[in-house]
Amino acid sequence: MTRMTRMTRTMTRKRERALFGVLVALGLLVLFPVLYTVCNSFMSPEEVEAVYGGGQATFRLFPHTFSLAAYYDVFLASPNYLFKFWTSLLLCAAITIGQVFVSIFGGLAFSKFHFPGGRVLFCLLLLFMLLPTQVTLLPNYLILDRLHLLNTWWALLLPAVFSPFGTFLMAIVFQNVPRVLIESAYLDGAGVWSVLFRVMAPAAKPGWVAVAVLTFVDAWNLVEQPMVFLSDPKQYPLSIFLATVSEQNFSLQFVCGILSLLPVSLLFLFWSEELSEGIAFSGLK
Repeated sequence: MTRMTRMTRTMTRKRERALFGVLVALGLLVLFPVLYTVCNSFMSPEEVEAVYGGGQATFRLFPHTFSLAAYYDVFLASPNYLFKFWTSLLLCAAITIGQVFVSIFGGLAFSKFHFPGGRVLFCLLLLFMLLPTQVTLLPNYLILDRLHLLNTWWALLLPAVFSPFGTFLMAIVFQNVPRVLIESAYLDGAGVWSVLFRVMAPAAKPGWVAVAVLTFVDAWNLVEQPMVFLSDPKQYPLSIFLATVSEQNFSLQFVCGILSLLPVSLLFLFWSEELSEGIAFSGLK
């Protein structure tokens, strides 16, 4: 019996090691483009031209000559790239804050209040959430045209703020918050706003943090909306502006690519636990 137990434990350890090796290999495969971009961003302009110029690009992971010329161009010599980064960051922050507030109010209304047509509206919300972005571009374009908001950042901000996903997720999260907390707050003399911001919002923190992270990532990667709603290329966010970087200056493309990775990477680095808890709290898979 002891021998069989030892054999079973040995096989289990081998399987765990094999699974660990496979996961490490897959992780390295996923991270390889990021590593490649970071390493190539330190190439000198001459080396970049030699490796990628002439119409025949070759593979080179590590630079032969370490250089910060591309970083100097992005951060000091050409402020356009850095300006696009900060303006895009401001736009995404505004969209995220607006989406979180709308999601909290809407989710609380659908989960804790009963009103005529509430179930029908929630089903419509779910239906609109399942529609792909391309389907809603034309209706949004016509509405924004009537409101004279085309070619302004309001055209990107308003549709993103009122996206149905956040309200749907927060409605599910608020349903899991015990109603006894609300009743206890009312008995203590708290008003509606106090219950919302001092009881419900802290209790559902993983939910609205998940909404904030997912909304920021979605706003940071906007592609179709800026191309349809904005006619002036100067107003394009960083997600579109990167495609306009000169193809002959690959070093700038590498550095700008790293810039675009930083906000999303930091969000997942510092809020990964809350994001996982929020998705688990909502019951979504």
